[in-house]
Amino acid sequence: MSDTSLHLVLGEEELLVERAVARIVADVRARSGDPTDLPVSRLRAGDAGVSELAELLSPSLFAEERVVILEAAAEAGKDASALILEVAGDLPPGVTLVVVHNGAGRAKAMVPALRKCGAEEHDCMVPAKAGERASWVRGFVHKEFQAAGVRVSGEVEQLVIEAVGSDLRELAAACSQLVADTGGKIDAAAVRRYYSGKAEISGFDVAEKAVTGDTAGALEALRWAMLRGVPHVLLADALADAVHTIARVGSAGRGDPFALASSLGMPPWKVKKAQGQARTWAPASIGTALGVVAALNADVKGAAADADYALEHAVRQIAQLVS
Repeated sequence: MSDTSLHLVLGEEELLVERAVARIVADVRARSGDPTDLPVSRLRAGDAGVSELAELLSPSLFAEERVVILEAAAEAGKDASALILEVAGDLPPGVTLVVVHNGAGRAKAMVPALRKCGAEEHDCMVPAKAGERASWVRGFVHKEFQAAGVRVSGEVEQLVIEAVGSDLRELAAACSQLVADTGGKIDAAAVRRYYSGKAEISGFDVAEKAVTGDTAGALEALRWAMLRGVPHVLLADALADAVHTIARVGSAGRGDPFALASSLGMPPWKVKKAQGQARTWAPASIGTALGVVAALNADVKGAAADADYALEHAVRQIAQLVS
């Protein structure tokens, strides 16, 4: 537990920021005489006027414990920034000040100034470089399982990332759900079993078989998905996503998936998979496939008299375009 009254929450990853702020408030509550009645005030520093900030940060009559959280501090104006730093240098008794800053913005200079004031720093930054981010996300998943008291293999960690993506909030929820559903006994089969039951995954299963030229497998998966009630729009969207991904990755040329991931706005595993798929697609075929999925989008939204037939026809066309 920290006794520091000045905190700098640095970064813009929402989940990490929320967790850091929650830990600070919990610490203050734990040392407070009446933790159930701790006043917690939140204000966007970028939107607040100087008078509003001054009132919030002014000393209270009885110096009771309270927490003031200033969000979006990077966008604070010149006068507001000056007031925040003035108060940070000499905090009123009982006040715990939490400044949430993304490290950039017009008030960028506030960060080193708060450090000079002795602020306890909470790192909520995620690497910007694709290669570094991929490794960082893998470490995040490892820590999520570790925090739940569960040890898993590297294969399990990678499968979770492949199934969920790199969004931290979704990854955290997936790790928590897997621990709850399996009693902590998580292996690769458990991850596959948990995610294979999702309607969206069924749609992507259909699409993956189609874009790899497995006509029979794609049509069989499509029929099972439709029997299970997966919406036509989701199936069409999954097929469109697969085709557009191949088109984008194919046009980007060969290269390191981690280096390409950032510019393409995709996780590295998805780039790597699409690179393999793109090798069996001719440029002309990709153009034809893009037309097929565009027409299918209209068909499943009412243009076609029979959406089931439209989906089957589109899946067959896509699969037969593969070299």
